[in-house]
Amino acid sequence: MEWKRKDLLSLRELSAEEIEAVLQTAATFVDVSKRSIKKVPTLRGKVVVNLFFEPSTRTRISFELAASRLSADVVNFEEVSSSGVKGETLKDTARNIEAMGVDIVVVRHKAAGAAKLLADSLSASVLNAGDGAHEHPTQGLLDIFTIMQKKGRLQGITVAIVGDISHSRVARSDIWGLTKLGAKVILVAPPTLVSRQFEKLGCEISFNIDEVLERADVVNMLRIQRERQEGGLFPSLREYTRLFGLTTARLKRAKPDVLIMHPGPLNRGVEISAEVADSSKSVILEQVTNGLAVRMAVMYLCSRARDVRYSNPTGAAH
Repeated sequence: MEWKRKDLLSLRELSAEEIEAVLQTAATFVDVSKRSIKKVPTLRGKVVVNLFFEPSTRTRISFELAASRLSADVVNFEEVSSSGVKGETLKDTARNIEAMGVDIVVVRHKAAGAAKLLADSLSASVLNAGDGAHEHPTQGLLDIFTIMQKKGRLQGITVAIVGDISHSRVARSDIWGLTKLGAKVILVAPPTLVSRQFEKLGCEISFNIDEVLERADVVNMLRIQRERQEGGLFPSLREYTRLFGLTTARLKRAKPDVLIMHPGPLNRGVEISAEVADSSKSVILEQVTNGLAVRMAVMYLCSRARDVRYSNPTGAAH
């Protein structure tokens, strides 16, 4: 299908066909990272700004490398040295940056809806790199891409997402994308970290990781997001690890061909043991590699849709 959105804000708003269009495009970019010269001229002359108002390692570097490999010029924004510390609003910051000729704005922000605010205010393409506990659409896409790469399909696959579901934007994007493509999603967490409201999204909820491990084809482990939590959601990290941590002993319950995933950063010894994270069943580093191809695909598709929109004002976009 033809991609018509100038922005990528969430997987909730995408159709199954649109998700598949991103995955198919990403597949064409996988080999770029394997070349001796890791460049294609796809976005030559375009300018990409990374607006990150929250700490990030993998996502920021991944977007920066993706833009660079598409031959775009990249500018990285740091909040501590910006006018934001002087009281300038997010919208004004972005509009001033756009006035310098920026084509793509990648934004990560602690407030849910920040990316949507910018998309409605800017003619530049806006890519959501995580907004509060709302969504992290490129992480969802790269998770799906990795499962497809390893399993060959999503239809009929059972994916267990284990951990801090309530505070996880990754979980929400994964849920929207996986269910739209036919996967079964089981959410596993203490009752204080997963709401029954998630059942309305077509998910099964379980409080028993041992039982779910026997049924899952994929297990995606999430970290405890203490920076987004109030206290008292579980007795201690030691107790959480005992009940929900993925250890070598616990992994013996899983299917022989189970995939172990994690969006990072890992808290080794808490939600996942070092042995499991580094085992042959783990595809965590492959997720990181695939993130480059997915983000290249998103930049290419949204930039092309934006160019079409502004060369033809009656054309559909966003």
